Amino acid sequence: MRNTLATAAALAVTLALGGAAAAAGPDWSRWADLETIEVISTDEEGGSRLTTIWIVVLDGQAYIRTAGTTWGDNVEREGTLKLRGAPGEYVVRAEKITDPALQETVVALFREKYGNTDAVMEFFRFGERRIFRLSG
Repeated sequence: MRNTLATAAALAVTLALGGAAAAAGPDWSRWADLETIEVISTDEEGGSRLTTIWIVVLDGQAYIRTAGTTWGDNVEREGTLKLRGAPGEYVVRAEKITDPALQETVVALFREKYGNTDAVMEFFRFGERRIFRLSG
């Protein structure tokens, strides 16, 4: 009986610690140098949409950007997405940034990280620019 209780207690501690680690969310510093990541959003009909995008990290917070895209519509509607990259896979919240000063700071960070490619891509973007801050 004593071994059973000890085993159950050890299992409970392991599960509790594992849950706490998962609840902490991603360490965004591990995502900062990635060139691309994948996001999986949920369409209105319930299907999954996999999209490869860029990511930047500012002051320990991750940001993603889109314009008039279906995956952006999905994220704005749902407020969550699945994020996949070399550091792992996480379900994260996505908060749309509306502060113009923060938007410009994040856009400048994308330009700094992705250079001329970002400048060229600006011509191909359509619709409202949407920037989302990610949180675990």
